Amino acid sequence: MKSFLNRRSAGLSDGASHVVAVELETQHEATPMGSSARLADGGAVIDDGAPADPETLAPSMADTTAPPCPVSTLHAVPAVPAYLSNRPVQVAEGASFEALAAANELTTFRVFRSFDYAVTLLFHGRTLSYFTTLHQDNTLWHALRTTDLESASAAFHHLEEQATRLAEGETRLAQLAAQNAMLTKQIEQSEAQAERLRVDLQRHAEQEHRVSARQHQVRKDVAQLEAQRVAAQAQLNKAHRTIHQLSVASNEGVPHLPGR
Repeated sequence: MKSFLNRRSAGLSDGASHVVAVELETQHEATPMGSSARLADGGAVIDDGAPADPETLAPSMADTTAPPCPVSTLHAVPAVPAYLSNRPVQVAEGASFEALAAANELTTFRVFRSFDYAVTLLFHGRTLSYFTTLHQDNTLWHALRTTDLESASAAFHHLEEQATRLAEGETRLAQLAAQNAMLTKQIEQSEAQAERLRVDLQRHAEQEHRVSARQHQVRKDVAQLEAQRVAAQAQLNKAHRTIHQLSVASNEGVPHLPGR
């Protein structure tokens, strides 16, 4: 070891350095071959009276390599809500259910309808089974079968919520159609009222025009009659003066008689 250090220091002083691989002294070399001690996992020395096993001293490459992770197998997802997966709810065959319905072997427990969607909870007494169905426009869409009323009720509520969500568009459509019909009616009423007001205004304007023309004619006639009256009054005054003058002239020939 000292000679190696001397060679390394001499090499460093000369210039370029070189990396030299050196075997480390292990506890295998420090431990005598005739000794009864061996190395255990983690470097502990155990005395069992037997020579050390090389396979136990150094772990193999297979031991240090992590085992491969298993690949999960894909399974089909059932058409049942998650909270019903642990209950005995199964998908019923559509043909079997329709055969039971056609034979009038089902008793209706509950019905929910929203527009074209209908959810029913039915009971089959012969097999003590419950059927929960969802119809769209009187056509079977989903059918679930169970022997537990609680599970059937939960399935009914699930399909009821699904039908309600599906009918939201129909609900909005009906509301908008009604609102548009009301707005159309209000527009028609407003336009009719506006037309009546327009007719009234036109009639009022025409009446004002006629009244104005009549007033103008009346003023014209009044002025004309007033002129005629003035002329007649002047003529009458002239006639009165003439009468007075003639009366005075005729009275001049009458002798003056003294009074008694």
